[in-house]
Amino acid sequence: MAVVVVQPAAGQAPTAVSRVLAAAGLASRTVPLADDAGPSADLAGVEGLIVLGAADPDLLREALAAEVPVLALEPGTRLLVREAGAAPGARPDTAPDRPPVELTRAAGSDPLFAGATRPSPYLRPACDPLELPADAVVLASCDGYPEQAFRIGASAWGVRFLPQELPLDPWGEQLLGRFATLVAARAAHTTTRAFFTRRADAWEERFAYQTPAYEAAIARLRLAPGGRAADLGCGTGRAMPALRAQVGPRGQVLGVDLTPAMLAAAARHGRTRHGSLLAADCTRLPLAGASLDGIFSAGLLDHLPDPAAALREWARVTAADGVLLLFHPSGRAERAARHGRPLDPDDLLAEGNLRRALETTGWHLEEYEDAAGHFLARAVPRG
Repeated sequence: MAVVVVQPAAGQAPTAVSRVLAAAGLASRTVPLADDAGPSADLAGVEGLIVLGAADPDLLREALAAEVPVLALEPGTRLLVREAGAAPGARPDTAPDRPPVELTRAAGSDPLFAGATRPSPYLRPACDPLELPADAVVLASCDGYPEQAFRIGASAWGVRFLPQELPLDPWGEQLLGRFATLVAARAAHTTTRAFFTRRADAWEERFAYQTPAYEAAIARLRLAPGGRAADLGCGTGRAMPALRAQVGPRGQVLGVDLTPAMLAAAARHGRTRHGSLLAADCTRLPLAGASLDGIFSAGLLDHLPDPAAALREWARVTAADGVLLLFHPSGRAERAARHGRPLDPDDLLAEGNLRRALETTGWHLEEYEDAAGHFLARAVPRG
């Protein structure tokens, strides 16, 4: 895994950039760009993107869609706003003495700028304006030269007033250090989003044949009409129609996924007719305690970095008489054979391992099936 540094000339990433990234445990990989060509869009193994100059629009566009952390420095900020749907402007620089850049109030709560000191007074603001997207958050500005730093969405930042020459000044190095820390902290989520963003458009057609298996599994939840159900790691929401049929018109259905592209695909396929969609980390649910009667989760638990933490969180949001159903439309042996490996005795979903994991996180395993055509485990909160 690495942070890709995009710069106009060939060579290694600038020393200051490489050093700060290495201090955060991140490798750097340079993508040099010629005037007539750029790299193909590929986020495989990419945890973050630093744009120091012109960049391949496809790569940047895919990073924005997958919420890969992006830090663009001038002149890369112009491409950032263009790919986010706005446009750069043009204005002559008529003020020889520009005022210093000041952080805005919004910077105090920004994931990257929170805790930042006042920028060095000799850092000169950029003079040409940018027309930012309507939802952009301005983080640094100055009289007569607004929008010196901004955030677009949840994971892309543009900073216009740092000098293009590297090494960076101390304030710039601090900013880069915070970005490296943020990238490292989000690495697991970034990998997940990058993987599924590219596959979201084709996901529904590719796995449509599994719908009957999902419906049969959801019937095992045995929720009462009027119940509250969630599909965690919902993808394109294939389980939501069956969940709605079970809880009826008075019930509530929620589809939760980490990848916005998957939720957008779910909406295109009409899943909002069956319930609500929520972009969230399934291990940190923005839900009240005991607010769900049933949780359905297909193919998610054993791919999480901390399954025990997830199970504890799911127990927190489940009512005392609720139920958890873990499912996969193929059995463990079938999946192992498909990947050319034997069954792993340490597999979390092996019956003994799963039972222990459930018992230590607030659940009791009631039903366990690891059949040729499906995997299913039904658990209830421990009394």
